[in-house]
Amino acid sequence: MTNRDKKFIPVCEPTLLGNEQTYVAEAMETGWISSAGKFIPAFEEAFAAYCGVKYGVAVCNGTDAIHLALVALGIGPGDEVIIPDFTMIASAFTVCYTGAKPVFVDAEPYTWNIDPARIKEKVTSQTKAIMPVHIYGHPCEMESILEIASKYGLFVIEDAAEAHGAEYKGKKAGDFGDISAFSFFANKNITTGEGGMVVTNNKELYNRARYYKNLCFPLDAPRTYLHENIGFNYRMSNLHAAVGLAQVEKADEYRAMRIRSAHLYRKYLCNVSGITLQPELPGCLNVYWMNGVLVTPGVYRHTRDELVAYLKTQGIDTRNFFIGMHRQPSLKKFGCNMEGDYPVSDNLATNGFYLPSASHLTSDQIRFISEQIIEFKKKK
Repeated sequence: MTNRDKKFIPVCEPTLLGNEQTYVAEAMETGWISSAGKFIPAFEEAFAAYCGVKYGVAVCNGTDAIHLALVALGIGPGDEVIIPDFTMIASAFTVCYTGAKPVFVDAEPYTWNIDPARIKEKVTSQTKAIMPVHIYGHPCEMESILEIASKYGLFVIEDAAEAHGAEYKGKKAGDFGDISAFSFFANKNITTGEGGMVVTNNKELYNRARYYKNLCFPLDAPRTYLHENIGFNYRMSNLHAAVGLAQVEKADEYRAMRIRSAHLYRKYLCNVSGITLQPELPGCLNVYWMNGVLVTPGVYRHTRDELVAYLKTQGIDTRNFFIGMHRQPSLKKFGCNMEGDYPVSDNLATNGFYLPSASHLTSDQIRFISEQIIEFKKKK
């Protein structure tokens, strides 16, 4: 591919190859465009079944899903929730919304997920839950996390926003925690444009999530407009659910497309010194929400920022990795404990970025992107 032939490659676009238009058109034609209609329960049931769990509660976005999961568990002021330091800020903010405090644990250096070996040292008498985040589509080491939770009597909330269809020892992400949360933002492996879902096997938590997401209207009684609790308007529209149902119907196909792309990146870049890709550990299925790259500047000969700038000149869009929670001014203002060292998280934030990762990327695009990374290493 020559410079003249290449086109801008976004970091991620939605893949819409199924019944999305058909289902949305039906919702519009029938007038069911708000928070009622047949596609909402159909989407909830289909996605829960895909994850291997009993219940799903569709909401506006992934942040709402995490918050709703915390509320359903009764997390509140005076409580602490252990989260990874290396994660998207919503993981921390949602804990703050409840009045509880997020407590940070450094990443482990191989998968970039929360380091189970460092969790115990952060458990206190105020700890109520652990929130593992399956970073970029690689499942956390859930066996160790569940053992710690059991030992200390803690809830487990899976932040599976980036891990639709990821598997750990044969079980899908979302099927390990007491309650779990997904995002369906436009760049996710399964999307509704904006949207999220809470999933659980616990009927009581399911009903609490349903209750709180709809302004605490009674679940099985007429609306009297008397509200016993403070709730939230986190309802998903039937239009978004129509897109979601179509996406779930092709979930395995989209997952396979992401995995194929990741394997192609690995094929082309595996021998480029100074470039590290997120692995797939034994017993795990990484679904590669994003194809993360960690640059070792002294070996690659250029910094992450220099490589990112060069790729931009070649029409290749990228995004830098998250910045650790212990570096966030907002969380310091909230009163979180920002002390301690988080060397893995800091290294990821300084030297990591992700490449274009849409499910429908072509082989030619992936080869072109990889060639530019290889070519730039040769430059002085």
